[in-house]
Amino acid sequence: MRKVAAAALAFSLWPMLATAANLSLTITTSDSNAPVAGAVVYLDRVDKVAPISAEIYQKGREFHPKVLILPVGSQVEFPNRDNTQHHVYSFSPAKTFNIELYAGKPPTPVLFDNPGIVELGCNIHDHMQAFILISQTTAIGQTDANGGVTLPVSDTGPQALKIWHPRLPDNTQPIARSWDGDSDRSVTIDLVPELPADDTMDLLQQRFQEL
Repeated sequence: MRKVAAAALAFSLWPMLATAANLSLTITTSDSNAPVAGAVVYLDRVDKVAPISAEIYQKGREFHPKVLILPVGSQVEFPNRDNTQHHVYSFSPAKTFNIELYAGKPPTPVLFDNPGIVELGCNIHDHMQAFILISQTTAIGQTDANGGVTLPVSDTGPQALKIWHPRLPDNTQPIARSWDGDSDRSVTIDLVPELPADDTMDLLQQRFQEL
C-alpha cells in the first residue's frame, strides 16, 4: 500500500479517538450557495496527535494529491514518477524547504514540525501546485462533493471553526467561523474563480523533459 493511502487511512481514524458527539456541517459559496467540495474544516483546538509518514508524488507534471492533511510532526516523501525532472520547494512560514532538481526519490523525507499551511511549487513547471495542511487537532476533515463534513466534538456548545480551500482569496491561511450550537449547520465562504488548466511547456521546461 502506498504511503499516501496509509496516510489517508490514518487520518480517517482520527475521529475514532475522540468524543461524545459529532458536528455535521455543509460548506457553500456565498454568491451562489453552491456546495464547496474539498474544503478543509477543523475546530480551533489543540489535541494530542500521532505523526505519520506520507507521500506526495509527481506524475503527469502534477502533484498527487493536491491537498494533503497531516498531523504535526509527520514526514513526507516526494517521489518523482515522471520522465521529467522536478524541483520541489516551499516558501511558506510553516515549512520552508528546497529539493533541487531530481529524478527518482530524494533520499530524505521532509519533516513538517509546525502547524500551518504549506504551499508547494516546482521551479521547472510553474503550473504545478499542491498544499499540505499540518494540523494539531483530531477534529479535522475535508468536505465531500455535496459540501458536507462531520467533525467530532466534546460538547454541543459554541464551536470555533477554521475553514481553508485552495481558492480562498488568501489561501495562505484559513478563515474563522463560529457555530453556536443552535444555528443552521451551513457555513458560506467566498471563493475566487478556478483558473483554466495550462499544461504547456516552455523551452526551459522542455530541456528537462527527458531524463
